[in-house]
Amino acid sequence: MRMPTPRPLVADTLIALTVTSAAVRLGQSSVAQGWPELDTNAYALLALAHLPVALRRRAPLVVFAVVQVTGVAYIGLGYWPVASAFGSMLALATVASVYPTWIAVGCAAVMTAKWVYAGVISDKLSLGLVVGQALLFCSVLVWSGTLVRRSRELTEQLRLEQAERARREVTAERGRIARELHDVVAHHMSVISVQAGLARFVLGSDAETARTALGTIESTSTEALEELRRILEVLREHDLGGPESAAPMPTLTRLNDLLQRVRAGGVRVELSIQGIARPLPPGVELCAYRVVQEALTNVLKHTRHADAHVRLEYTQQELTVSVIDDGEGVIPARVPSGGGHGLMGMRERAKLYGGTISVGPRAEGGFAVRLTLPTSTTAARWRDELKG
Repeated sequence: MRMPTPRPLVADTLIALTVTSAAVRLGQSSVAQGWPELDTNAYALLALAHLPVALRRRAPLVVFAVVQVTGVAYIGLGYWPVASAFGSMLALATVASVYPTWIAVGCAAVMTAKWVYAGVISDKLSLGLVVGQALLFCSVLVWSGTLVRRSRELTEQLRLEQAERARREVTAERGRIARELHDVVAHHMSVISVQAGLARFVLGSDAETARTALGTIESTSTEALEELRRILEVLREHDLGGPESAAPMPTLTRLNDLLQRVRAGGVRVELSIQGIARPLPPGVELCAYRVVQEALTNVLKHTRHADAHVRLEYTQQELTVSVIDDGEGVIPARVPSGGGHGLMGMRERAKLYGGTISVGPRAEGGFAVRLTLPTSTTAARWRDELKG
């Protein structure tokens, strides 16, 4: 069981009582050291030189001034100076841990002057030894207090940096989820919209085509709901701090299902693969799949009587994905202008995995999207470092 941490004032009060008790016990051996015996005034001054350190965190400079003035009075009455030193040293260390170095050095000079005063008015102390001890103790106290202050400042800076990093990670995660939602909803709803229009058009004249269109709407809406459910499960488990959902992310192995839905929407699309197809890192597969999905969604939304060609080219170091259509002309809405969530999402995905993407109209008509993603071990390591 973890013990509760005492409050600062309670802890400082205990420290003040402890150092006061130690000072009194040390002062009681004054006679053995050749100094006058403590009397009522001496005990009162010792108490006043140590008890104020209970408030050292609330008013460091005030406490320092009180214990130093009291120490000077104690020394001036001829008592053993050592017995009054504990409170002033603790007060100096506290000042150094709170205020800038120049203030701590100034306070150290004041305490050094008090010790020199003790050496000057007493014939029982060696002035040279007193000065050396004063400089040594004050230097150590200022140095240790400064270390405490810098450590506290670095801890606070680290906390702020961690909070900022967490904020950036949350923002990035929201952007990723927004892209996922856009890709899922835009594609599936485009297919559903086209098929619904077809079913309504042929409902009275071609029942078989209408049934096929409705079947496509049913299967497409079911898949859309499954993908949305997966994304919402990820969100929910992130909120609960649990592991990510075990549901698989879309990969290139599901590309034929995607193309089948697009064909059902009225776009003739072909798939060609060059090189040896192989499993790739999950993020690379998802990026390639989403770019193909977004490109074909644009074909569904913005072209008439189009043919499209999806090409995957595997090399040792890269995967190149091309989506080309020969739609009738180029509708202005398809021309990239730097905005648009779909185009922005494709570019962000490519950048995240160290790839490049080009999107634009073809000179001979139609539209082309070309994505190149690195798949080598070096590229994967670079991508992981970028994400971290």
